[in-house]
Amino acid sequence: MTIRNISLTLLLTLVVVLSATAKPRIRIIATGGTIAGVSASATSSAYNAGQVGVESLLMAVPQVNQLADVSGEQLVNIPSQDMNDAVWLLLAKRINQLLNQENYDGVVVTHGTDTMEETAYFLNLTVHSDKPVVLVGAMRPSTAISADGPANIFAGVATAASSKSVGRGVLVCMNNKLFDAKDVMKMHTTDVAAFRAANAGEVGYVYNAQPFFQRQTTNLHTTRSPFHVDNMQSLPRVGIVYGYANCSTLPMQAFMDAAFDGIVLAGVGDGNFYKDVFEVALKARAKGINIVRASRVAFGPTCLNGEVDDEKHHFVAALCLSPQKARVLLMLALTQTHDWKKIQQYFNEY
Repeated sequence: MTIRNISLTLLLTLVVVLSATAKPRIRIIATGGTIAGVSASATSSAYNAGQVGVESLLMAVPQVNQLADVSGEQLVNIPSQDMNDAVWLLLAKRINQLLNQENYDGVVVTHGTDTMEETAYFLNLTVHSDKPVVLVGAMRPSTAISADGPANIFAGVATAASSKSVGRGVLVCMNNKLFDAKDVMKMHTTDVAAFRAANAGEVGYVYNAQPFFQRQTTNLHTTRSPFHVDNMQSLPRVGIVYGYANCSTLPMQAFMDAAFDGIVLAGVGDGNFYKDVFEVALKARAKGINIVRASRVAFGPTCLNGEVDDEKHHFVAALCLSPQKARVLLMLALTQTHDWKKIQQYFNEY
């Protein structure tokens, strides 16, 4: 064997060894929220969200560097009650760029908990990669006693850095539990164990810096999604009308008069309308506004052609989506079609 061949063999061996030992490259995108919040004292329940930058978040949990090659960037720094379409589009585009062009192995998004479930579901439908994307947040601000943010960031990085997370769609990691983006819901206003998956349960958990998965989701997502936002500058306008006894017609009427593209009903029971609101919904549908029936009830589906004849009225049933997630899917569906049957198919599959 010549010296040149020996050198080439050693070089190839070195490349193989370095590839096998290289840490995954994980990018943390910070958007604000309670995890970046600051309180007047360590014991105060009052705080201001979105005050701390990504560098401070990473300094609070240096142990993530044992798991991956971690770097961060600040996309926005807002409380998640102020999350909006523009930030969603910016975030989805940036994640697609990181995973598909800059060759990162995974992304962790720090996010406020108020609208985390909506952002997670939006990304589940608009990120086109099978690489892990994990959202984490906190129920206590960064200055609080036993702040939960650092532990959630560590668990989120551990999940994003694991090959076991590949192909599972967007995940939410809170309190060492892993949730599918479609099922996850915030179910408590203040508790650190605020998140649950109402109809399906969590998909796994994190223990000893490793994710353990208990089930695979069946809904379509990410690489199998038809919704592309790379060239999108805005989203269709969709509002939510909340149902209750003796419900006012004003919200439904207002959305119709404003020519919204779609309206989601957070109906009573199995997505039922108050009788007067139903009449306005029929008028809105006659004007070409798509109507999706969801339910204000946390558990169970809004059934197709149940008490309401959806096929007759060309309504769409949200099935197991909450009203807020039904709004997300309807907005994206309307970028593709206004055919209620095709939209119902999206709700069946995604």
